[in-house]
Amino acid sequence: MNIYVGNLSFKTTEDELRQAFEAFGQVSSVNIISDRETGRPRGFGFVEMANAEEGKKAVEAMNGTNFGGRTLTVNEARPREPRAGGPGGSRSARY
Repeated sequence: MNIYVGNLSFKTTEDELRQAFEAFGQVSSVNIISDRETGRPRGFGFVEMANAEEGKKAVEAMNGTNFGGRTLTVNEARPREPRAGGPGGSRSARY
């Protein structure tokens, strides 16, 4: 189960996030998203849990909790939306 974790402190590390979610079960991966240009954390990330039932428990328990001085927003991640522009993007055809 892929879990979205929002409103992270910019000081939160992937290890700290992993430890918090391991209290609910096996964590497959943790990825805190960084800005492409600056390399700074963007304040959100994803936690992949091996077991969906454990993932649901983690979402229920972690959503709205204080972590690193911030109130987390935690829910099941939705599939990524295709980005506009670029090859295959939503540009008008040229004739």
